Amino acid sequence: MDALRRVELAGRLCYKSEDRVTSDSYHRFIQMLIQRKHWSVIEHGYMTAHIVTNRGVTHELVRHRLASFSQESTRYCNYAKGRFGGEIAVVCPPELSNADLPLWRASMQESEKVYLELIERGVTPQIARGVLPNDLKAEIIVTANLREWHHIFALRCGSSAHPHMRHVMRMGLSQAAELFAPVFDDLIELSL
Repeated sequence: MDALRRVELAGRLCYKSEDRVTSDSYHRFIQMLIQRKHWSVIEHGYMTAHIVTNRGVTHELVRHRLASFSQESTRYCNYAKGRFGGEIAVVCPPELSNADLPLWRASMQESEKVYLELIERGVTPQIARGVLPNDLKAEIIVTANLREWHHIFALRCGSSAHPHMRHVMRMGLSQAAELFAPVFDDLIELSL
């Protein structure tokens, strides 16, 4: 709510209509801003998301320049030790067929085997990570203004997006639309 109210206050300053603020006036006002494509005002609201997906998806996501990212580091995380239990975690692509699943699993197991063997031989995690697969589980925290999130969802939920990215972003859009409804109302059909 704070982000939406901040957007409304910034926009109302532009129109000198601060006296029209009520407990629920932000919704219609923000819808009006979006209809008029007054996107700069939407930038006053921010959202942070914690996303768990694979490294292939995060590599596409970090291309959005107007966001801030903090990601699990394969350079410093040693998957052969401690909390990782001596194994890598992977994320199975949701669009992978049952017929192809055994081959995918074999590839993931081979990557894990080679990675662990390199670590055992004394190779540092930052070098051994070269054998890790794109489907390695990756956690990333993303913060962006609401205008940038609108752009990310519009681009990454569309039919031309990578299927796994589309799957992750549709879940994110669905959640964002609940929290920031007036900002994402025009995109909600992309989350279906």
